[in-house]
Amino acid sequence: MALTNSYTTWPLSRWFKGVLSAEKRLSGQANVTPVLTSRMLDHTIGASVCLKCENFQRAGAFKFRGAFNAMSRLTAPQRKKGVVTYSSGNHAQAVALTGALLGIKTTVVMPDDAPKIKREATAGYGASVVEYDPRKADRGALAASLQEKHGYILIPPYDHPDVICGQGTSAMEIFTSLKHLDWLLVPCGGGGLLSGSAIAVKKMDPSCRVIGVEPELADDATRSFHSGKLQTVKNPPTIADGTRTPSLGRITFPLVCRYVDDMVTVSEAAIVEAVRFLFFRMKLVVEPSGALGVAALLSKKILPQGRVGVILSGGNMDASTLRTILDDASPKAETES
Repeated sequence: MALTNSYTTWPLSRWFKGVLSAEKRLSGQANVTPVLTSRMLDHTIGASVCLKCENFQRAGAFKFRGAFNAMSRLTAPQRKKGVVTYSSGNHAQAVALTGALLGIKTTVVMPDDAPKIKREATAGYGASVVEYDPRKADRGALAASLQEKHGYILIPPYDHPDVICGQGTSAMEIFTSLKHLDWLLVPCGGGGLLSGSAIAVKKMDPSCRVIGVEPELADDATRSFHSGKLQTVKNPPTIADGTRTPSLGRITFPLVCRYVDDMVTVSEAAIVEAVRFLFFRMKLVVEPSGALGVAALLSKKILPQGRVGVILSGGNMDASTLRTILDDASPKAETES
């Protein structure tokens, strides 16, 4: 695939400068999310595991970092035009919340099968929600038509340099806190969090291995990484709705290839078990997309040693989905103290 955007030629130092700038813009706006540990998880994995809890971020997911960083950089005339985006939920909420904070009108294109809690939160923050049938329409094309008609500024969910740099601040925070990691596991949908995290990691601790994790049913990024050619997937039926992106982006694809060490996939059963583990053992509500790294550890798709960081990317989940996941799932022992 021919990549024509100039961002693919940026050196690591320039990308990292963008992450540092994003950190300053987000200071006092984004939550510095906690890093939690579990003795049970450490014992099960045979390594020291540190969980970066972006489920405690504003709007319930890491997406607030990228949305706020990008939208706060808009000029006054651009803000007056308003913003449009497309998202199955977490980026939608982040854009809507940022719009409310900065006084920017927001319009969000969302699939009609997006989780109800995410649709309601997006509208609750003041965004105009435009629903579409993902089996019949293309969200990017729909957003582009709205952009052309109304003059909106497009803030895409992942394929944007300011969004990528904003997402990279999560990994920067965990390294600032812990100083060293041997591994960092990051969920992957469109690659914004993964590429931003890899940029921060490879500048702060080049010896750390960065591993992207996605569902087996939505394995386009893994196939792209291993083949060197951009692969796609259409409406994958994974429970991890945040990873139902059709492909990596024109910017994120080369960044993932350049700075990520490996990609792995996990089964739907492994994702469900990870959500259960986090709920019962650690009292954490983590959505399926956010639990991918823990799923890779528990299912032995990765056998790390030393200190392992895992980004729990979000916690927005419908009650019906949570009930389905937790049904007949009894913990094997009492929760640790």
